[in-house]
Amino acid sequence: MEGLDALTRSLARRTPGQLAALLTRHAEPLARRPAPTELRGLASALWSYEALHQLVLHLDHPRLQVLTATARISQERVRRAAPGPAAPAPGADYQSLMAHRLSFAHLATEPVPPEDVFTVLGTTPAGPARTAAESALQALYDDGLAAPAEDGAIVVPPRTPQLLASHDPGPFAPDAPRPTPDGPEGPATPAAAVPPTSLDDESRAAAATLAATLDRLLASLATQPAALRKSGGLTVREIKRLAKAAGATEPHTRLLLDLALAADLIALTRTPSGITALPTGAYDDWLGRPPGARLAPVLAAWSELWDIPTHTPFGETPTALVRGHDRYAPALRHALLAALATVPNGAGAPLPALPFTEPPEESGGHTPWNDLLRAADWHRPLAVTHQPMAGERAAHTLHEAAYLGLVAHGTLTPLGRALLADPRSLDRPLADLLPPLLEQAHFQADLTAVVPGRPAAALAALLASAADRESEGHAVTWRFTPHSVRRALDTGHTADTLLEDLTRASATGTLPQPLDYLVRDAARAHGRMRVLPAACCIRSDDEALVEELAAHRALQGLGLRAIAPTVLVSARQPAATLDALRAAGYAPALESDTGTTTVERLPTHRATAPAPTRDHRAPLALAHRLLGVPVPPQETTASGEV
Repeated sequence: MEGLDALTRSLARRTPGQLAALLTRHAEPLARRPAPTELRGLASALWSYEALHQLVLHLDHPRLQVLTATARISQERVRRAAPGPAAPAPGADYQSLMAHRLSFAHLATEPVPPEDVFTVLGTTPAGPARTAAESALQALYDDGLAAPAEDGAIVVPPRTPQLLASHDPGPFAPDAPRPTPDGPEGPATPAAAVPPTSLDDESRAAAATLAATLDRLLASLATQPAALRKSGGLTVREIKRLAKAAGATEPHTRLLLDLALAADLIALTRTPSGITALPTGAYDDWLGRPPGARLAPVLAAWSELWDIPTHTPFGETPTALVRGHDRYAPALRHALLAALATVPNGAGAPLPALPFTEPPEESGGHTPWNDLLRAADWHRPLAVTHQPMAGERAAHTLHEAAYLGLVAHGTLTPLGRALLADPRSLDRPLADLLPPLLEQAHFQADLTAVVPGRPAAALAALLASAADRESEGHAVTWRFTPHSVRRALDTGHTADTLLEDLTRASATGTLPQPLDYLVRDAARAHGRMRVLPAACCIRSDDEALVEELAAHRALQGLGLRAIAPTVLVSARQPAATLDALRAAGYAPALESDTGTTTVERLPTHRATAPAPTRDHRAPLALAHRLLGVPVPPQETTASGEV
């Protein structure tokens, strides 16, 4: 095929770095196919219908206009050169209709001279419009959505005309419209004024709240995993429980759960009782990071999430931890953030209230909300108003962005601009927003400990083990009680070790006397009664038989101990105890907790099929393979096995 040949030649002319950048930009759609082993395989993957369907969603207005115009001109040239079969007669069967629809003339493409495209777009004269069209064409070449032929003509994927058949290109607009147009009417807001708080302050407060809420949410999951419904997703009861533990609303709890799942901080695990959600091993590493490094993967996951977690369409039950299927959501987020990036501080309009209702139309249909959607449409024409429930989905998306500290006062915060520029480079802006973790607390005579900021993981774990979290804000307060101190003693602490650990964590190096008295009083009362572990009991009215069992050498592995003349406790589970007794020649019967004899049935076992593993290859190493270029030694070490 000539189109794939042109794209393959275009890919072969790239450097390994350029090809690796292409693979990184298109990592998501390419990950749904086997890794290519040659450049033509990569070209086929890029021009497959599934990849194209995903890639065109992320095209802005100029690139989409150039691609659409080229595809339609190409299709017309094919039709004139090789007319397709005549249209089926009325009432024809389905096979005839599809054969006509998928005929060669509808699927083939013909190279198109660039000047023909510029003529159709009205950008023939030199000027800003012509420059924008040429830049858009070069961007399509860079992304592999078009390829230059040997004579300089443009070749586009064969399925592009069908993919964009319903798109109305409209007039070519080289520049993005502003959400707050300047004109005779003035700015979009009647009296634009500098907000009472700065964008940095808003973002800093939102980031601090987000970090604390996410910390509490994951800690609650680590203590008590959440059970999922058989049909998928968390139950309403679990969402309410986690929302209470995290101190967040239910929509925000659903948002954070989905982001934690996408950031691999949560995994769904199958257990005998069903599917549960609990933190992964990455959660332990996450706890040891600085506050900014904790939030970076969560915010990056939001930018790429195939869902709008806080948006529940009418008639559906809100849930969480369900893999999203909204492929338009990432493009919608980018479009809205890109539109807000042009709004100066003080000129932004407030976000629409939730639940969302369409704002009333003003004269000429120009409202701040409509202007924002029109501007967002330019950045991602196929993902904003082109989709159903456009206003509702956009409103929920912006409220999520405000909760995450990306939007404030109707414009982007510095953190939002950093996310828009590169979601993978958020460590530095987040480090500037969130102060370092505190390693010490202030212990007071009223049996409280105050941390004037965000506590480090070790300090938070120590205080949580021996005190109850009482309040949270700019400072976190824990209160010591007899019950909380007993909780620490139950985990293996003694009075001396607990007081030593608390003294090391004290900002003054000492502890108030009331706290010392509380710990020592609780330790004196601790352990005055004992609870012994027992997996099961053996009882018999024959005391001689009980003594025989306790002294039987073959039953020593059960760890039998007499707690009454007729009762033995075993350290093994009932099934293992029964097997050992029967192997020793006895004939025990299994009894239920109600005292009735239990009928035993042979158990059945099932094996879980192992999940298929995927070879995640580094883009740069794969680019070297495809181009047949040796990998430099330093790149081999950095990218792993090649």
